[in-house]
Amino acid sequence: MIVLNINGRQHEADADPETPILWVLRDTLGMTGTKFGCGAGLCGACTVHLDGEATRSCSTPISAAEGLKITTIEKVTDGTDRVGAAVHAAWVKHDVAQCGYCQSGQIMSATAFLASLPAGTLPTTAEIDTAMEGNICRCGTYVRIRAAIADAASTLV
Repeated sequence: MIVLNINGRQHEADADPETPILWVLRDTLGMTGTKFGCGAGLCGACTVHLDGEATRSCSTPISAAEGLKITTIEKVTDGTDRVGAAVHAAWVKHDVAQCGYCQSGQIMSATAFLASLPAGTLPTTAEIDTAMEGNICRCGTYVRIRAAIADAASTLV
């Protein structure tokens, strides 16, 4: 039994320590906002935060998360996280999602990136692109993603 801190609450996971975080979230806890994409940590659909860092949950075992804070899309978009709320609002404003499948991972990466910036800092386009590397959007909404992140950043200054 492994105890995980997910979205500020303790959860017991009766799973093999090598089970990816993604499957505990989805199959054991019913938290389906985090998506399965490639299973190899390459597409970003499964992104969660481990102690604030964007992490691919499909390739990170629960044993690596023990004692750390796991944050999922459910928490980031519930309105209680200032940066998450700004990113979520910008996503809607810029009509980013098309099929929507990658969006939870995109939002999680964008939120971790913006939260890591020093207060009052606006990111450059190059910094946004670097932060979002590895998050694939099959619909190709990269221009809207970039605009939404820049817009969210401007509301946080």
